[in-house]
Amino acid sequence: MYRRLFFTAALAALASAPALASLQTGATAPDFKAQASLGGKVFDFNLADALKKGPVVLYFYPAAFTKGCTIEAHDFADAVDQYKKLGATVIGVSHDTIDTLNRFSVSECRSKFAVAADPQLTVAKAYDAVLQQNPTYANRTSYVIAPNGKIIYTYTDLNPAMHVTNTLQALQQYEASPH
Repeated sequence: MYRRLFFTAALAALASAPALASLQTGATAPDFKAQASLGGKVFDFNLADALKKGPVVLYFYPAAFTKGCTIEAHDFADAVDQYKKLGATVIGVSHDTIDTLNRFSVSECRSKFAVAADPQLTVAKAYDAVLQQNPTYANRTSYVIAPNGKIIYTYTDLNPAMHVTNTLQALQQYEASPH
């Protein structure tokens, strides 16, 4: 009886703990191109081109217009000026269609940063950012990628609360270090 209760409690604790992203610090970020929207305008996003301008904060989220994803989009939009001061580009990626993301980029991203369509989860799979509980969605995973294409920070947690804070801290540490 006690062993079963302990096992059940341990599983519950494990399920509520943040999962680690599979691509770790130091790994080379997979290059990708995707159709994206910024302020309702469609363009082709290319990671290699974005990295020529500075670090990239690449974040995956499950679905546009859901509660947690809306909160996260608002948080990133509110922090865009801080990212720009650090020379970073922010791009969100989800399984949503470009038509959905055209609306999301205006209303929830407040036309401050781009969101890319990944309907087949090709990019999410390359970054090991597929939600295990429901593999038709991306997990909430944030990466900070240095201009040399190396991942300098990863964070996975379905709770959107710390993604902006953590990625900003990672960028500040990167800027303060010799590279």
